[in-house]
Amino acid sequence: MAKILIVGCGAIGSALAEVLARQGHQITGLKRNPPVSAVSHINYVTADISSVDDLNKLESDFTQVFFIVSPEGRNEQSYHSVYEIGLKNLLARLPMANWFLVSSTSVYGQTQGEWVDEDSITEPDNIASQLIRQAEQSLMAFNPANIVVRFSGIYGPGREYLLRLALQKPEIQQTPPYFTNRIHQQDCVGVLCFLLEQSLAGKALAQCYVASDDDPAPTWEVMSWLATQLKCQAPTAKEGSGFTMLPTFKSEARLSPIGAQVGMNKRCNNARLKALGYKFQYPGYKDGYLELIKARND
Repeated sequence: MAKILIVGCGAIGSALAEVLARQGHQITGLKRNPPVSAVSHINYVTADISSVDDLNKLESDFTQVFFIVSPEGRNEQSYHSVYEIGLKNLLARLPMANWFLVSSTSVYGQTQGEWVDEDSITEPDNIASQLIRQAEQSLMAFNPANIVVRFSGIYGPGREYLLRLALQKPEIQQTPPYFTNRIHQQDCVGVLCFLLEQSLAGKALAQCYVASDDDPAPTWEVMSWLATQLKCQAPTAKEGSGFTMLPTFKSEARLSPIGAQVGMNKRCNNARLKALGYKFQYPGYKDGYLELIKARND
């Protein structure tokens, strides 16, 4: 049994906490505003990680830490508070723990449909992704055993923006193709549980893993398929080769655990994670969205 701290108990962190608690681990969740009716076998601590005083009440003997934060706002100050100040404070408080930092494929700056993996150049052009990348580097430099997990666009129950968009007959770039990447939220939890299990078993792990499903696909292909399944009008082809990022509903501003855009026209290679032995519950977008559409129709 491990003593585990989960920093940032949003949808992914809370689900992870419940799974790990059922497995017999001792779980503490750190959150700015813990749930009123918390699960009894999960101990919640109220704290702002940018405050050293708040963290003084936190125990310091955790063996494993999951850093799954979402900034309060989509601005530089909010990202700076959690990915620079907050991470620094926590590392000072918990220097001996093994860490898993949930990052994002937004750290890749590639925009021409290139394949990217853990060894690809990471030169994002927006400040949010730059701060996330700096957090990755800080964590890995602090301890070579610390692990970064880069999630692509997360979808699942409650994260159904593309289904709503498909019903609106949107204008989508068809040519040249604009590639997008996804991971179902259940696979987010599955990947983190799997990596923890491998670590506790003494398996040698890499410092970074790309966590995205097997099917990077053009936006046109995804939206056309969704329209067929929803029995609504197909999207229309956007004139020209430019592409405008799809708008984000306020309620889904944290669609990625770290809230950054994860589009950018690239294809994410998950070979390292699969070689380690992880099997995706939802290997492609059709697997996950068919389930969401069925639930929507029931």
